[in-house]
Amino acid sequence: MARSGYARYVALGDSQTEGLGDDDGTGNPRGWADRLAEQIARTDPGLLYANLAVRGRLAGEVRSQQLEPALALRPDLATVVAGVNDVLRPRFDADEVAEHLEAMFAALTGSGARVATLTFPDFARIVPAARPIAPRVTALNSRIREAARRHGVVVADAAPHPVVTDLRLWSPDRLHASPRGHALIAAAVAEALAVPGSDDSWIRPLSDDGPRNSRLRVVGTELRWAGSFLGPWLARRVRDRSSGDGREAKRPTLLPVAQAIEDPS
Repeated sequence: MARSGYARYVALGDSQTEGLGDDDGTGNPRGWADRLAEQIARTDPGLLYANLAVRGRLAGEVRSQQLEPALALRPDLATVVAGVNDVLRPRFDADEVAEHLEAMFAALTGSGARVATLTFPDFARIVPAARPIAPRVTALNSRIREAARRHGVVVADAAPHPVVTDLRLWSPDRLHASPRGHALIAAAVAEALAVPGSDDSWIRPLSDDGPRNSRLRVVGTELRWAGSFLGPWLARRVRDRSSGDGREAKRPTLLPVAQAIEDPS
């Protein structure tokens, strides 16, 4: 049986890596990193996995709070995904965010770990009100690719593929992936890492089995979305609060990977 050859996987990041939008069936977030660990463990059953990600963290906070603990765990595989929370802030600086990401890439690859990261989709196709931040996402993706190239980091370059903005892959808040979306992210990273059993089928459009990005659907949900999600998010920003205040990593130590629920259809 083909094996990935990984023994210790550590995930660093924010809410997406923590797994928001993907309930594990017990009220806790599962997420793409858990799903990736499960896929690797199918051929490397001894895999140990830690997830240091915490929702709401900026790239600089991921670096200052998670990098040293990650290095202490001596991973041979690490994923680093951060920057979306920075993009949403008024004083976004793509170079500053990229500097934090590159520092993490350098430290982890320098320790001998294989490192993987992601690019981000065009959020304006998911949240029309986010159109003004589209250039920020483009700038950040460009810097992620450049930094990854300099340090030999594997990039799951999801941004160019239209499927990643299909609304069926996003939770109602349209900021976090749905279970189906988290499964797609895991598949993209697995393919980039050449994990046994992975392929590029994740880039294919979804089957025509549900609502898609139609003008009627977008217009009909904008006000409900603003009231349910945008308003509370803005209120936290005004109070200088984060959804991650007081939270700690869900899996701060390396533990064996338990095979979990079936992937969504």
